[in-house]
Order: sequence, then structure tokens, then C-alpha cells
Amino acid sequence: MIPFFRTRAMQAAASVALTVVALYSPTAEARPTYGWASEKRAATPLATRIAPPAGFTRMAAEKGSFADWLRGLPMKPEGAPVLTHTGKPKWRQDVHTDVIDIDVGERDLQQCADAIMRLRAEWLYSARRDKDIAFNDTKGKRLIFVNRAKRTDYPGLRRYLNYVFAYAGTYSLERELKPVAIEEMQIGDVFIRGGFPGHAVLVADMAENRDTGEKRFLLLQSYMPAQDIHVLKNPAADDGSPWYSAAIGETLVTPEWTFPRSQLRRWP
Repeated sequence: MIPFFRTRAMQAAASVALTVVALYSPTAEARPTYGWASEKRAATPLATRIAPPAGFTRMAAEKGSFADWLRGLPMKPEGAPVLTHTGKPKWRQDVHTDVIDIDVGERDLQQCADAIMRLRAEWLYSARRDKDIAFNDTKGKRLIFVNRAKRTDYPGLRRYLNYVFAYAGTYSLERELKPVAIEEMQIGDVFIRGGFPGHAVLVADMAENRDTGEKRFLLLQSYMPAQDIHVLKNPAADDGSPWYSAAIGETLVTPEWTFPRSQLRRWP
């Protein structure tokens, strides 16, 4: 027979163990920062892969913000090609420096504006801001995640996003976002030309020269057909750098699209 004091001690130990498990076991409340990423495979984050230009330092970003989240995006290995949703290489492999390690899906849905909405929704979801995940369709109807999804788990988010991709695009997203001056550019802003087709690219990072005040920025895009989200080269840079000067003049020239400076937008 087990002595009484040993029984009480064992019960207390078991209670402590259960409490520890409850504290440290994954729960429905815990969400990975990058929901699509494999927890077993470490990937280099964007801010580690792409150093700021010489003489520049990255601009401050609040921890947990969209800017901070974008800097942590996992990257595919150096030299990775841009693949389309079919798994075949994009016909142009000369427009990017690096590729984000995020799935494209099996359908031709996650194109330019769709990829930007995907990243925005993924960040909001990781921050447990489910009620803020909403986008307008081309008719102006608000597609709200918590209202449309049967389940608000991660597979439910992905099904919701596929629906959004089918009924929203550059036309609707341009009207949803708010104009912002080039001089006030922030990480997370979007250059967008709404249309059928239009195009959109995302400001994924910014750096500043503290001596001169000059600012530079990185751009991400997907394109048609649906393809890997990738970091764009600056076609004006002789060394193939991805950093663009914020002093863009009247137009921003990217490898596959040109945007008037008036087409910079921000999330409301």
C-alpha cells in the first residue's frame, strides 16, 4: 500500500505537470506567425537575406506590426526560380532577386493584388485580428472573413481567400485603399493601377541614410499567371540591386510595370 503522504505528493506533482502542459502545449489560441510555413524547416527571413544598401539602416518598425511581419517573411534558398501555379518556371527569370517561401495554390488565382491581400490577411490572422480581415469585391461588396467562413481556422482562411481572389482584384483594391504622398511612404503601402488587367506591388521594407535623409524601399509582387511572390530587381540599378530610391520622380519603373507616383496607396 502506498503511504498517504506519498499519495498526496504524487497527486500534487501530477497537478503541477498538468499545469505545465496546459501552459506550454499548443492550443487553438496559439497561431504561428507564418501559418503556411513548416515548423520543422527553418527559413532565412527577408531582413536577413537582403541587407540594406551601404550607408543605409532599416527604418524603425513596431514589433508585431505589418512592417515587422513583412521583414520576417521566410525566403526560399538563394537563386530560387519563380514558379507559376503549375509548378513550371515563369517565362521571365530576370526580374527578381529572391523568392518568398509561400505557396501559390494550384489554381490561377493568387496573382498581383491577390498576393498582396494574402499577405495582409495572413498578418491579421497571425495577430488574431480575424474581424479585420475583409476585402471588397469588384462590385464594392464587403467580403468579411468572420461572416463568410464556416470555420475560422487556417484552412477556413485559405478557402475564404480563394473566394476573395476570384471576385476581387486590382480594380477593387485600388478603390479600397487610400492615396498617400510618395514623401510619406511606409512599409506595407501599395503601388496599384486598378484595371482588367491592372497591376500592384507591395512596399516590403525601407531603409534610410541618416546623413542625407535619402530613403530606399523594396518591392514584392506576384503576376500573371499566378506565381511565387518575389522581390523585384530595380531595373535602374546596374548591380541588380532590389533597392529603389524613394526619389522616383514622376514614375516608378519596375521590370514589368510602370506606376505614376500618384498611384501609391495605403490600407485604411
